Amino acid sequence: MKKSNFKKKIFRFVKRLLIFFFVSTILVALIYRFVPPPITPLMVIRVGEQIADGKKVSLQKDWVSYDNLSNNLVRAAVASEDNNFVDHYGFDFEAIRKAQRLNEHSKKLRGASTISQQTAKNVFLWPDRTWFRKGLEVYFTALIEVCWGKKRIMEVYLNVIEMGDGIYGAEKASQIYFHKPAKDLTRSEAAMLAAILPSPLRWSPVNPPAFLVHKQRDIVWTMQRMGPVNIE
Repeated sequence: MKKSNFKKKIFRFVKRLLIFFFVSTILVALIYRFVPPPITPLMVIRVGEQIADGKKVSLQKDWVSYDNLSNNLVRAAVASEDNNFVDHYGFDFEAIRKAQRLNEHSKKLRGASTISQQTAKNVFLWPDRTWFRKGLEVYFTALIEVCWGKKRIMEVYLNVIEMGDGIYGAEKASQIYFHKPAKDLTRSEAAMLAAILPSPLRWSPVNPPAFLVHKQRDIVWTMQRMGPVNIE
């Protein structure tokens, strides 16, 4: 009898925990549909790393609306990170299959995360490669696709993404690297910002090495080939 009561208590606890998880995450996602996320888990982690390394704490970010982001920047992000962003529903299964085929014959693993997945990870989760974290990423990706839509996802993505040591978002990166607001970025400048991803702590648009310039040119070429990006 006692064993049966214990199982019931565990079941009730798990049930309440799941209800709390779904209700709270949906509520937060709905709030972030209209309110800029004040901070992300990665920002907290980076600040902790700075303190642990004895460095000066640096967390620089400036939120701007989608309309104040250069269309060149949007196109560069799509060209570099997620060619099918406008058409998929959070997951690019063709890109996943292609990455799996390439990874079978390469020592360097290639990812296939969409901009939606990266945004979900940046806003709600922490950097990790465990199946548990990836499972949460799938959930949050589907959640923001439903609650936010593509335009808001792109807006949040370009405002919270890490673009240097203590630098977050395209607006602050544009001010620091090019001394201008993000809405005034040229095609070449936007492509260079996209080129430093996904290693913004290792590479910088300032005096970029040859391979980074080559990557920038590839992104510019892709931008020209794909034409305008219309996000609703």
